[in-house]
Amino acid sequence: MPDLPPSLPLSTDLPPDALRVLATAQRHETPCGDGPMVWHVWGDPQGTPMLLLHGGSGSWTHWLRNVQALAASGRRVVVPDLPGFGDSAVPPGNHDADGEVDPLDQGLRALLGDAPCDVVGFSFGGLTGGLLAGKHPGRVRRLVLVGAPGMGLRNRRLSLTPWRHLEDAQERNAVHRANLAVLMLHAPEAIDATAVALQAANVPRDRMRGRFLALTDILARTLPALDCPIDAIYGEQDALYRGRLDELEAVLRTAPAFGRLVLLPGAGHWVQYEAAQAFDQALLELLAGR
Repeated sequence: MPDLPPSLPLSTDLPPDALRVLATAQRHETPCGDGPMVWHVWGDPQGTPMLLLHGGSGSWTHWLRNVQALAASGRRVVVPDLPGFGDSAVPPGNHDADGEVDPLDQGLRALLGDAPCDVVGFSFGGLTGGLLAGKHPGRVRRLVLVGAPGMGLRNRRLSLTPWRHLEDAQERNAVHRANLAVLMLHAPEAIDATAVALQAANVPRDRMRGRFLALTDILARTLPALDCPIDAIYGEQDALYRGRLDELEAVLRTAPAFGRLVLLPGAGHWVQYEAAQAFDQALLELLAGR
């Protein structure tokens, strides 16, 4: 199955529950390379902005189970499709997390002006958020890392099954389900029809393959230079860090203003999907406590 062009909207392949959430958002576009960067915004326009950054091979849908509840708390919830993912165009130049930073900052300036915002980054988005805070420190008021890589702790590369050669949709979905179990979700019952449908919609639109910074220690090297308040939420069963959570916390605490690492029991890497209610509560408590 070939990559899907940005001209074919992500909504073409989303399940009904995702379309219902999408229908409640405002859509915005900002420049990105040869096309637009697409943003979706929920909540009160006067609310304190909260930027949610999705993971690799994802889109805004990585936050499907969170955006409405977070908006209901009074926040203005701003969620882009990061450049090269979902409906957003590929960024100019570098096609890794550091290449996301400038288009992201420019888009935020167009949407929010120069005001800083709370940044919550999941996985690849957490890495991107950390690099954003390092390069544009006035942009990030507070940073919450969610399952972020780039800590220099991965001692093995998780083995995901290829699917692009498969022509049958059911066979592809079976592989997507298996890959979700390897990396994203811990409990078998969490890998529901919606999770599989989101995976099937997102991964063909990943035009940023070949990324490698997540496998390095770039975020660990960035943290000591960040002076914004930082907290973290990880699933206790995150496949990237299972059995190494003490080491993870030690790296996080090299950030001068690090506060808390919240571990959600029974949840894997995609913690905000697998334990949505507990995640939302923990996130809002962390932000309120700061």
